Amino acid sequence: MQWLRDMWTKAGPGIPKDAPAKTGLALFADILAREWWEMVKLNILFILTSLFVVTLPAALAAMARVSVAFAEDRNTYILRDFLEAFRQYFWRAIAWGLALAGALAIGVHAIVTYAAGARGNLMLAAPLAIALVATAFLAVLACHLIVLMVMRDLPALRLLRLAALASVARPLPALAALSVNATLWLAHILFYPVSVFMPATVNFSLGMFAVAFGVHRAAVLVLDLPKAMRPHRRFIK
Repeated sequence: MQWLRDMWTKAGPGIPKDAPAKTGLALFADILAREWWEMVKLNILFILTSLFVVTLPAALAAMARVSVAFAEDRNTYILRDFLEAFRQYFWRAIAWGLALAGALAIGVHAIVTYAAGARGNLMLAAPLAIALVATAFLAVLACHLIVLMVMRDLPALRLLRLAALASVARPLPALAALSVNATLWLAHILFYPVSVFMPATVNFSLGMFAVAFGVHRAAVLVLDLPKAMRPHRRFIK
């Protein structure tokens, strides 16, 4: 049974220390090629731990924690790291999950309502556009918030401020990551039943990795801002 234990506990493959640094899509593809089996295991863990529904936010946070490790090219021990993050962020993830889910539900409801009314009244086109932008911003904010939460332990208000700042500073990578998620589920629908195993193998973990990879740079940027804004001390002899 050694092979079964090692499959869940051993570190993932590393990278040669002298290899040239990759960036952008090349780095995304390189990590995906190297960690694809770990992502399959991560996907299974997420499904198993989110079966009770109430544990879904904590499972998302745990998956985000491991995905950030993938994005930073750090060694990961899938089962250990996932379960530790699941316990650590359980209550915080539930609180933020309820708040963000409620806000997004309101945004989607506003979009549907104004879209239906705009068919007969063009005056509703303006509030429809506002609702679309606000809901998109909330989705981008949620991406930055979950990644920042698992990268650094921060008070709730500061976490929200940094997530909002990152969303304003670099919204396009988060939107691209959300597009990847939409493409994965669209492919699952279009190619069904051939794609029947996609959700069970890669959809969740690959989607979260796309989010973590996309917003990681903005998260690091806003986390480093307090250091960059500190005044330089002058030493008087």
